[in-house]
Amino acid sequence: MAGGWTRDGAVSEQIEASISDELARLKARRAPEGESLTHCAECEEPIPEARRRAIPGVKLCIDCMAERDSAFQARGGINRRGSKDSQLK
Repeated sequence: MAGGWTRDGAVSEQIEASISDELARLKARRAPEGESLTHCAECEEPIPEARRRAIPGVKLCIDCMAERDSAFQARGGINRRGSKDSQLK
């Protein structure tokens, strides 16, 4: 169902494009590189051997990594294709 001046399926295409953009961004994240540390770079707690083998190049313990991942990160440009400003330009 199209509304206004959009063609059928335009909204679905915008949603799919936004999802594809986000998946590409996640896949492009760099994996840890180099040799794993034996102790966390932030809190100096020992990093378990199993974690060091599972993630080569790991620098943080599980607690510090979870804290870093949960920190709010504002990103602009989400769903730019659907914004009215981009349609007016």
